[in-house]
Amino acid sequence: MRGLGDQLTETLKQAAQHERLVFLCSFQKEESVILDELLTLAPHTRVVTIDTGVLFPETLATWKRFEDHYGVHIDVEDASNPTNPWTGPEHCCTPLKVAALEHSLSGADAWVTGIRREQAETRAHTELVEPDAKRPGVMKYNPLAFWTEKDVWNRIVERKLPYHPLHDQGFASIGCATCTQAGSGREGRWAGTAKTECGLHVV
Repeated sequence: MRGLGDQLTETLKQAAQHERLVFLCSFQKEESVILDELLTLAPHTRVVTIDTGVLFPETLATWKRFEDHYGVHIDVEDASNPTNPWTGPEHCCTPLKVAALEHSLSGADAWVTGIRREQAETRAHTELVEPDAKRPGVMKYNPLAFWTEKDVWNRIVERKLPYHPLHDQGFASIGCATCTQAGSGREGRWAGTAKTECGLHVV
């Protein structure tokens, strides 16, 4: 854990050099670990979440716990669609979600994510620091790239960090209530479909 902890710290120190740094937060276990160090090293970070309007009630409660525990205000990018609400995997992760990301990164020179290589084949080659292939001049920091699920939980227990309660109910990865089921890895996301990514982290 010491080696990975040092890796996390050094990666976030690099990210902290950017004046217009954004952290995309979905209130999962990875975000809890990152926020624990990020706000000390880079208090100027803009922490932002994308609200689809169909988040789990537990996600909304965790949102409040994160703000209280870390002493941070989390900005909101609205990706809801009142006239055509998200109802399931077949109507999930519309362009509204990607547009919300683009708005959150407008003017940013770097952003931090909770991506880990272990999460999915589409993330297996993630580097700690890499240029954002979609956004020239923007760097992407993935400080947990080499962490395993066990490493993340060890840090949460060790530091008594708040975390999403659905993790205790078999949800390894948590998205919208309309299309997320319990499952290991990311198998509970868009269950029953061939979908593996929401579009935010795909080149």
